[in-house]
Amino acid sequence: MLDAMLAAAHSDQPATQVEHDMIGKLLCELMDVSELPPRLRARINAFDPGQFDLPTLADELARRPVLGQRKLLELTRKVCEADNDLDLSEDRFMLALAFALSLEPDDIDHVVYATPFRGVRRLIKRIEDLVLGSLVLMLCAVPMLLIALAVRLTSKGPALFRQRRLGEDGVEFTILKFRTMHVRTTRDDGAQVVQATRGDARITPLGAWLRRTSLDELPQLFNVLSGAMSLVGPRPHAIAHNALYRTKILEYMRRHKVKPGVTGWAQVNGLRGETDTLDKMVARVEHDLDYIRKWSLWFDVKILFLTAFGRKVRQNAY
Repeated sequence: MLDAMLAAAHSDQPATQVEHDMIGKLLCELMDVSELPPRLRARINAFDPGQFDLPTLADELARRPVLGQRKLLELTRKVCEADNDLDLSEDRFMLALAFALSLEPDDIDHVVYATPFRGVRRLIKRIEDLVLGSLVLMLCAVPMLLIALAVRLTSKGPALFRQRRLGEDGVEFTILKFRTMHVRTTRDDGAQVVQATRGDARITPLGAWLRRTSLDELPQLFNVLSGAMSLVGPRPHAIAHNALYRTKILEYMRRHKVKPGVTGWAQVNGLRGETDTLDKMVARVEHDLDYIRKWSLWFDVKILFLTAFGRKVRQNAY
């Protein structure tokens, strides 16, 4: 177990002192002691990553399971995240460790990101987006023009708000929305993005109504027709939020194995708005992954119906 954590710490570069300290802390917690025994401290200092053999370690763990395999994977991830620099090399080590431990797919799907929409399923999903998206756009064309005009007349600035987001397989695209904030606050596209809060002074009076009714999302129909988004899917988050939550929620990036949606299963269950606690984002991700696992054409129709007529979808809309 110790060797697995040490190998994880060395997987991208020589282990840092922060990673060594995290290993010591985790071991103390597992053994319920306040200080690491000298023999383990010596083993940490003497570890040679060049001599590490993953198959041999996996065989040893299989013969003498000290703790659950999934738990071991979580411990190695904590070590990798200790220096706030989780990268692809460390992800690859965790993937190799998962396979070496012969974990079941349900145990390693936070590492292995298989694309769920392929072949016929992908074709059906695209036809759905093109047909329904075109119909909705034709129905909403005049209201959208009126909203755009109202935005321009009631506050200074453009009618549309543009922001970079990550789509399917992490491909970057520009999302479109009706502008709901004063123009000086709509350039929020950097390393830090401040989420809207209840009573947020940045939101215009018209913008508050657009957010509450979700009409600010209508321009995303153009994103759907272009192929960057789908009518239904996990809502795309700001790039800065992806960078933050990727290191905090094990399965977060699985959301990006499908196209992001204008609406989603999380939103119609009231999980929208500010994520001021990690638990709120975890609940949203759980619903997104549940949608990916259970997807069907009728599931999409149900979500679209609830988006238009459901009560929960209006919760936390500010």
